[in-house]
Amino acid sequence: LRFFDIAGLVKGASKGEGLGNKFLSHIREVDAIIHLVRCFEDENITHVNNLIDPLNDLEVIDTELILSDLEMLDKIKRNLEKLIKKGDKEAIQKTKFIDQTLTHLSNGQSVRSMKNISEIKENLNEYNLITLKPVIYVCNVDEDSIIEGNQFSSIFKESIKSNIILISADIESQIATLPSEEQSDFLSTLGLEESGLNKIIKEGYKTLDLITYFTSGETESKAWTIEKNTLAPDAAGKIHTDFKNGFIRAETISCVDFIACNGEAKARELGKLRSEGKEYLVQDGDVMHFLFNN
Repeated sequence: LRFFDIAGLVKGASKGEGLGNKFLSHIREVDAIIHLVRCFEDENITHVNNLIDPLNDLEVIDTELILSDLEMLDKIKRNLEKLIKKGDKEAIQKTKFIDQTLTHLSNGQSVRSMKNISEIKENLNEYNLITLKPVIYVCNVDEDSIIEGNQFSSIFKESIKSNIILISADIESQIATLPSEEQSDFLSTLGLEESGLNKIIKEGYKTLDLITYFTSGETESKAWTIEKNTLAPDAAGKIHTDFKNGFIRAETISCVDFIACNGEAKARELGKLRSEGKEYLVQDGDVMHFLFNN
């Protein structure tokens, strides 16, 4: 699961300013983008533009990403033109969608907002377009605004017409210094059920249609990340290809039953363990034991 925080992207990056193209190349490799915007005032913490305006910050960054995609697609199109002259059907097909995408980008719009997005993904996914990647918007607010937000985060949410996650970097830094057993109490005193980091992780899994299954032995338990609607043999393959190739069946317990029964032995005794075959779609929170032929 790969994310990139683009809070540090600056105006002119598409032309090499700041971290420039190196920064943008890193973003191309991620699965989703976490867009963190500043939504608090503090005279002791400077802002690159000396103005707290999250919508302007968003516009600056979106523009740089759009310009980067425009430049890359334009180069790709020029390279494909050589193949088109030779009658290459695939090049002709790709160029048709590249032209549509270039027009959309030229109008200042991200690729992810195109109406025929499924066709775009099918034909242009190999190019890792930055503005095709899903975005999670995170507003960094002051501690007093962590529950309901403030004027900055409210205006931002209303303008982008999308869900946002409220975090306070100050609160998160305090949580990080506490022992794990004290973190819940600290959050409770602030009226919070979970940390901002946990919210971002959950939203990341939701955005990318990911779930988690577990394997548990005598000494340790381990979590494995897979896409929703993954078949049991494919889930087994996340551990080792032999598990997939020689798959026989999976012994499965829901995590709720596993915890309630205090482990596999009691769950098996109470009939909570199920035997699932090759067509089983792994569910979020399944605790699994795979049987396979060597």
